[in-house]
Amino acid sequence: MARAKKVVLAYSGGVDTSVCIPYLIKEWGVEEVITFAADLGQGDELEPIRQKALDSGASQSIVADLIEPFITEFAFPAIRANALYEGRYPLSTALARPLIARRLVEIARELGADAVAHGCTGKGNDQVRFDVAIGALAPELKVLTPAREWGFSREETIAYGERCGIPSPVSKKSPYSIDLNLLGRSIEAGPLEDPNVEPPEEIYAMTVSVDAAPSLGQTVEIGFEQGNPVSIDGVRLDPVALIRRANELAGSHGFGRLDMLENRVVGIKSREIYETPGLLLLIKAHQELESLTLAADVQRYKRQIEASWADLVYQGLWYGPLKQALDGFIERTQYTVNGSVRIKLHKGNATVVGRSSVDSLYVPDMATYGSEDQFDHRAAAGFIYVWGLPTRLWAAARRRDARLG
Repeated sequence: MARAKKVVLAYSGGVDTSVCIPYLIKEWGVEEVITFAADLGQGDELEPIRQKALDSGASQSIVADLIEPFITEFAFPAIRANALYEGRYPLSTALARPLIARRLVEIARELGADAVAHGCTGKGNDQVRFDVAIGALAPELKVLTPAREWGFSREETIAYGERCGIPSPVSKKSPYSIDLNLLGRSIEAGPLEDPNVEPPEEIYAMTVSVDAAPSLGQTVEIGFEQGNPVSIDGVRLDPVALIRRANELAGSHGFGRLDMLENRVVGIKSREIYETPGLLLLIKAHQELESLTLAADVQRYKRQIEASWADLVYQGLWYGPLKQALDGFIERTQYTVNGSVRIKLHKGNATVVGRSSVDSLYVPDMATYGSEDQFDHRAAAGFIYVWGLPTRLWAAARRRDARLG
């Protein structure tokens, strides 16, 4: 364990990060613990969290509003990348970590701290995301990880905190571990650790059940400029307001729930429940607009890039060289991703029903089967002859081999 005098701790107000404060002081001899809590639009009252840090022994408790950069610098790039880890999860939690790490490093430098700390356990993804991001941004800073090293069970962690005067926020009635920000909620632990247990309705907060969703569907129109969502139903909104509105619309119709077994960075499978209504809606609309505005080869190649981009973000490599290189490719593809997409929300579904763009590559006179058809049908024969030539030559060789055999 590395010694440190002044430490800035990434703080959430939960069990682990709260216990980290007295533990760093009493067990590791840290002279001063400063906490940092990020407002990412989770809607919590952060003043009690700030006060809890002070009551737990922090010398200073900092709360920062990071909602706007969270959306513009992290969520919007994910939308442009159509980022879905393992084809499903839109990285709502993972996207927050590099931003928190960046601000954590900035505060440590501003206050002259010689170390930063977090309360991540040794089984999760967040430890990787924080450690790698901090190492990329400030390799000179020590990273202290008490929750990874103290060896407490969950019950022992709670008991240690209670001995230090820290009440536990977890009760037998609410055994779930929940991470929340403006992009969504992740829910795990408790009975959800059994992958065969159906998630109870009580765990959801951003989406209504399909049974309770309106019987009549609602069509929404989402406008984009250079790959960024800018309007809903013709009303131009700032990025934060747009995400909030997308959450409200999609969630009210029961769209945006995920129940998945995902592969964690540390090599184990984890059952995760996510609510990401607005982000999933916006990615779906963006994908559809790209199908209208990107050339076929660019679209096909970008799909490969998207999977790699999502993997890198999930694995904590936001500040890595490959992620930055892929950003350059994705940005170049977005110049013509302008227009709007109409999606019908109904009973947990989001169905694309229309799309339009001034940069559309869809040419009606070439696509139609009506009298306006301008496609040269006779040219198809020569194209097919050349296109199929390698296959015919291969087939002829196989027949020759069969005869000789």
